[in-house]
Amino acid sequence: MTLLERNTFFKAGIVFCFIVSILVISASFLIVPVYSEMEEIPQRPAFFFQSITGWFLNSSFLAVHFSLVLAVLFSFIGMLLIHSFFERTSVPEILYISLFTISLSFEIIRLMLPLHFINNFPIIYLLGTSRALLFARYFGLFSLFIAGACAAGLEVHKTRNIILVLIIITVFIVLGIPIDAQTWDTSFKLASGYSFMFRMIETVTFIVSVLTFFVAAKVRDSREYFHVGVGIIFALAGRNILIGTDNWIGPVLGILFLSFGTWFICSKLHKIHLWL
Repeated sequence: MTLLERNTFFKAGIVFCFIVSILVISASFLIVPVYSEMEEIPQRPAFFFQSITGWFLNSSFLAVHFSLVLAVLFSFIGMLLIHSFFERTSVPEILYISLFTISLSFEIIRLMLPLHFINNFPIIYLLGTSRALLFARYFGLFSLFIAGACAAGLEVHKTRNIILVLIIITVFIVLGIPIDAQTWDTSFKLASGYSFMFRMIETVTFIVSVLTFFVAAKVRDSREYFHVGVGIIFALAGRNILIGTDNWIGPVLGILFLSFGTWFICSKLHKIHLWL
């Protein structure tokens, strides 16, 4: 992919994220007033941070709503900054970092559950959008793994082929997940099967994504790649807090970790490639 083509993709991503941001803000005026009427759901998210804070903090639909709004707005602002940082700099890893950033716009899909409470959509809509949400989450996570692989020496001349393979793998995984449209948790996510197995996949992908940047630091003899790996830790931790916490610590700590991690990643990658 040429620099011009990549920048065109960045601009398209910015437009998409901007449209999603407008939609989520507009939908908030309709959805927020109904949270007081929605019944509390006993099932809570199973994310690691949630399992800690859930012991002493009650769930709040408004906190969940604020978290997903922040995720969407982060996606838009993040793409603006990525385009500004790297418009004239060729960085193979940044395309995959941008895919991770754009994937957070799809958190707007979680609003389908409160909208279902208002409009009583057919169940097929909930199932379809739930799979789309799972696709976006796994695709974003796997994109960071590919970014690390690029840093460690993966051949990047066939970018389109890599993205196509990534899409096919993610679709295959998502279509194999059974989803229960009658059960959902307080983060507005439908219950899905094989949850332990897929949590293990996410955990392994998280660890390997970080380790590949540490390997790149050794292979390329550049300490900056080690710092990028540290940024990945913060970014993924913040992302997981934002999407999987149902109390007011979630949006505050999540957006801080996610923003710092992404800024740290981009600043270090820019420094690495600025002199190449």
